[in-house]
Amino acid sequence: MIAAMDNTGRVAAGDAATLPPAGAGTGSTDAAIAEVEEQFTRLFNQVGTSMRERASRIHPDLQPVGYKLLSTIVRSGPIHAGALAAMLYTDKSVISRQVKILEDMGFVERRADPTDRRASFLAATPEAIERVNEVRAADQANLYRSLRRWGEDDVRRLAELLERLNEVAR
Repeated sequence: MIAAMDNTGRVAAGDAATLPPAGAGTGSTDAAIAEVEEQFTRLFNQVGTSMRERASRIHPDLQPVGYKLLSTIVRSGPIHAGALAAMLYTDKSVISRQVKILEDMGFVERRADPTDRRASFLAATPEAIERVNEVRAADQANLYRSLRRWGEDDVRRLAELLERLNEVAR
């Protein structure tokens, strides 16, 4: 089972019943898996910290879950609340609360769906798009700067392993 972050950016606790019994594999394999698990924990904690920092660069009162929603809306373009909830694997009530906060901050607006006047799209405002793109550009520059130190073979290997991991996680 692969760990996942909850809506606060913390690593969500896994269901102990789904974990294999201790010692189910070889000792060295289990030790290697434990090392991977430890690195994931460190990575998810860093991601949580990074999400808080990104949110505060957008607005000092923006929470990480609000940044997650806002950046998804910026990336996807106008989207229905239900589709956003499905995309983020979260409840529509979370979306509703966070969208209200984002609307109050002036980062999200509702637009009528021309095909269904009862529905609306959530759309990022121009200010939100600009701020999120600035934060993304700075983070992307840091990532590129860091990974360029590794060399092309290591970066390609990392991409391959992450792809395999993403396939297993489905």
